[in-house]
Amino acid sequence: MTDFRTEKDSLGDVRVPADAWYAAQTQRAVDNFPISGIRFPRRFIEALGTVKLAAAKANEGLGILDSETAAAIADAAQQVRSGAYDDQFVLDIFQTGSGTSSNMNANEVISNLATVAKGGKKGDKIVHPNDHVNMSQSSNDVIPTAMHVSAVVAIELELLPSMEQFSAALQEKASEFDDVVKSGRTHLMDATPVRLGQEFGGYAAQISQAIQRVKSSRDELSELALGGTATGTGINCPAGFASSAIDFIGEATGLSFRESPNHFAAQSAKDAFVQASGTLNTLAVSLMKIANDIRHLSSGPTSGLSEIVLPAIQPGSSIMPGKVNPVLSEAVMMVCARVMGNHVTITTGGQHGNFELNVMMPVMAHAMLESISILAGAMNAFREKCLVGIRADRERCRELLELNPSIATALNREIGYDMASKVAKASAAEKKSVRQVVLEMGLLDEKVLDKLLDVRHMTEPGVPGD
Repeated sequence: MTDFRTEKDSLGDVRVPADAWYAAQTQRAVDNFPISGIRFPRRFIEALGTVKLAAAKANEGLGILDSETAAAIADAAQQVRSGAYDDQFVLDIFQTGSGTSSNMNANEVISNLATVAKGGKKGDKIVHPNDHVNMSQSSNDVIPTAMHVSAVVAIELELLPSMEQFSAALQEKASEFDDVVKSGRTHLMDATPVRLGQEFGGYAAQISQAIQRVKSSRDELSELALGGTATGTGINCPAGFASSAIDFIGEATGLSFRESPNHFAAQSAKDAFVQASGTLNTLAVSLMKIANDIRHLSSGPTSGLSEIVLPAIQPGSSIMPGKVNPVLSEAVMMVCARVMGNHVTITTGGQHGNFELNVMMPVMAHAMLESISILAGAMNAFREKCLVGIRADRERCRELLELNPSIATALNREIGYDMASKVAKASAAEKKSVRQVVLEMGLLDEKVLDKLLDVRHMTEPGVPGD
């Protein structure tokens, strides 16, 4: 027994671990790119398996691949799709910018699995990695296709469900808090009254709008590069292959895909990918605002706003007894920062579509799938561990609102802006309510004042007192 076997490629002999299902080209890439240890995520490997499965079926249907070989490839590709051989996808994401090494990693694993299934040994190439598994394809259309398929699947199965649940939870809080009138704040300073439910309704609207943006981006990502082969011309790809293979991809995933109308754009540019990342970046900006607002609204308990109370899920300090921190908000904010950084990576990667091929695809794929995964995870955790348990401190909201000098805005039509400004300044300086200042100054009688200072009415369109 030996720990290695010898495989061959166009450059010569390569020693490969005896138990490895991959072969020479994968091993060369392992040796050449010992950079980060960061590997492609599950979704991308699943997508590679899906593409190889679909290609085998399409080639069989076209009569260019015999049924026995096609079945062996399809079975091996399905095992790759299932995750059974994830440990055989050993390449760093920092590799050749086309992802050729990862395409060959898939080809070699599937080739050896299919070869053994047909009675051969690893390395016999009864089912050839290039001639059979990669038939009618090129790394240059397989990798961009896998990028899009993996992103669409992740968006559909992970991100959109978490966004929809998050939006619904925010809307539930908006309804629950609709009766809570509190100080509005602009420039971090006291402003005219709002309802706590209106604030949460605004958050829900942000996520609802983000859902529509993500869906639009998902639809654009559903255009696949498969069929363009090396440079977009479709050399070595028979007529009908792309449409047939893409139909099989749709069948395998249960999602809708279509062939790109222009393979040169699909392979040399990654505009749809940059666009989709932009919607994730926008979602991250929205979540940063929501998480930040919630941690500020809960600040305290004695020295902050304390208008809402967050669930206490863990001790907040190793030295201060009883301290509880807005940890879920902080986790979400860090996720948002990471997604924003990933968007920079994808944007930069998108700029490097040199002539007929983009050469930064692996890192773009990794950044996209990480962003989708951590955004979904962050929203799920925040919703389950924080959002659903938020309580309004109605007494505190009332207390701060009564001392809010901006309530004097409601008096403008009765006593004029200048006099209302004097009232507001006196209220702030003397720590008295606007009501008390107006009555002490004898500006309005109590009945008129009651009508003007209806704080609930101030949270709706119209003129106070009407």
